[in-house]
Amino acid sequence: MLSRIAYILSVIVLCYSSFFFYPRWNKSATEATISWDVSGYYWYLPATIIYHDLKKISFKDSILQKYRPTNTDPQQSMPLDNGNFVMKYSSGMAFMYLPFFMVSHVTAGILGYPQDGFSTPYQVGIQTAGLLIGLLGLWYLRKLLLLFYNDKVVGITLLLLVIGTNYLNYASIDVGMSHTWLFTLYVFLLLNTYYFYQSFSYKYALRIGLLIGLVTLTRPTEIISLIIPLLWGLDTPTLTGIRNHIKNIFHHYKKMILAVIAACLVVSIQLFYWKYVSGHWLVYSYGGQTFSWLHPHAYLYSFNYRCGWLTYCPMMLLAIVGFLPFVRFGKHRTAIIVFSFISYYIVSAWDIWWYGGRAMVQSYAVMCIPLAATIDYILNKKILKIAFALAASLFTYLNIWIFVQYHKGGLYDSECMSKSYYWRVIGRWSAPESTKKLLDVSDMYEGTPQNINLLYFNDFDTCTASNCISDSLSKGKSIVLNKQFDHINSPKIPYSPSTAGAWIRVTATFYSKDAETYLWDLPSMSLRLDNSEEYVIENTLRIGRFLKSGEKKTIFFEIKVPDKKATHVYAHVWNQYSKKDLIVDNLKIEAFSDK
Repeated sequence: MLSRIAYILSVIVLCYSSFFFYPRWNKSATEATISWDVSGYYWYLPATIIYHDLKKISFKDSILQKYRPTNTDPQQSMPLDNGNFVMKYSSGMAFMYLPFFMVSHVTAGILGYPQDGFSTPYQVGIQTAGLLIGLLGLWYLRKLLLLFYNDKVVGITLLLLVIGTNYLNYASIDVGMSHTWLFTLYVFLLLNTYYFYQSFSYKYALRIGLLIGLVTLTRPTEIISLIIPLLWGLDTPTLTGIRNHIKNIFHHYKKMILAVIAACLVVSIQLFYWKYVSGHWLVYSYGGQTFSWLHPHAYLYSFNYRCGWLTYCPMMLLAIVGFLPFVRFGKHRTAIIVFSFISYYIVSAWDIWWYGGRAMVQSYAVMCIPLAATIDYILNKKILKIAFALAASLFTYLNIWIFVQYHKGGLYDSECMSKSYYWRVIGRWSAPESTKKLLDVSDMYEGTPQNINLLYFNDFDTCTASNCISDSLSKGKSIVLNKQFDHINSPKIPYSPSTAGAWIRVTATFYSKDAETYLWDLPSMSLRLDNSEEYVIENTLRIGRFLKSGEKKTIFFEIKVPDKKATHVYAHVWNQYSKKDLIVDNLKIEAFSDK
């Protein structure tokens, strides 16, 4: 009964989040449901069904210009030497989107929307699809866990998964991403594996093969899913246990062959696509993005303040702790433990490690089993029960805080989080605007400066350069930075700190009629200390974070002078990547102390 209540509460939370709290289906550009990676998964469908152009995808420029699903160069495909384009992502998600895409395509025609693959009905279709898939996976996860644990343990596990982990985000808002779809496929794989070893039926063997094929077609590294059926039931990994397990598999070799054939047929869809567009059976479509197999980024991936999986999803620490009792008492522990370890190893070996904890979401289908083991063990220990309740409550609060701030609050920045900023804002619902400086710089002085010494000042009133303009806002001259003149430098200024607690501050006044908003194009200002041999320290602030269109603003930041001797200081302002004009005035560098 409790697990049913937990599921119903989960449905309410996920539906509210998806269609009321932050409905991505009615957002535009990179906030739309079909944007960034999702548009890459999805690209196969309009290319094949609407535009009949799977090789050249010549429609891409018009779609990118009209809907702007990415802010950078098209991520959906890459050019080949033969003049064709190959999709970056494999086609598994497109096949799963297909039924919902077809309904959306018909609906768009009936309601008078453009049948171009990206108008509102298509956004609603994929949003609804992802939500339903997440709810389906959650329902069958309940059924799976009830095979091993009591109703109370299962209910608590479901609630902790939904409101205490990043499953909440990927099952309700970023539902077009592959992760909860794969989560659901893994739940189905676990269930069918369980029933296969109960009956050794051809029906379950076929399903296992199709599921392994589909998860691999969706994300090629998920070929490790075959570990689950291969090692299922091997609870005693001794030589005798392994020998008996292998005999059992070979005894049912016909079912195993059926599963392999089914998996290969599904995966072959991608091979035939690659052959069709490139002339080759295998294509690596990720460019320079690779794995570091011998040096995985395990610590950075898990605990880095920018995007660490466990830093921002600490609830999964309880699942990891759960492996301890699970190793002793858990059923099918060899399959669960080996799969979890290898999955984590692959995810952390990817060189783009800062893509964050989302890549672990599909593994939660497996890791919920040891998470439930933790809960089952703790519920029988009064002292541990209190500690567990406190930890789970704290982790849930942090997850909800991250969820809200990521989409609406503005304090969580998925691209630039730093240790200093994290500890200033974590768990809080408001913070001074100046706190955002810590997203870029390592130091921020908040006291009253003492012994101020002006090292450099330029109001540009005597400037004769071609990018000087008469500025009515400053009633003098200013510098304008754009594509033609994208930076200015101060001269190198001799500097030697004369007091303890020394700081350097750079200040300038900025104005932009149309302020840049895209993070990686924001104008910046840097302050650097060096000596005759090397640079000592540098801080760079994206001053565009603090600019609004049509607003004149004075912005400053500091560097705390390190013990290492510095002999010179200088400032640098640039607007290298934005196409929008930035007016700069009153550039100033000061030294001061905090004593």
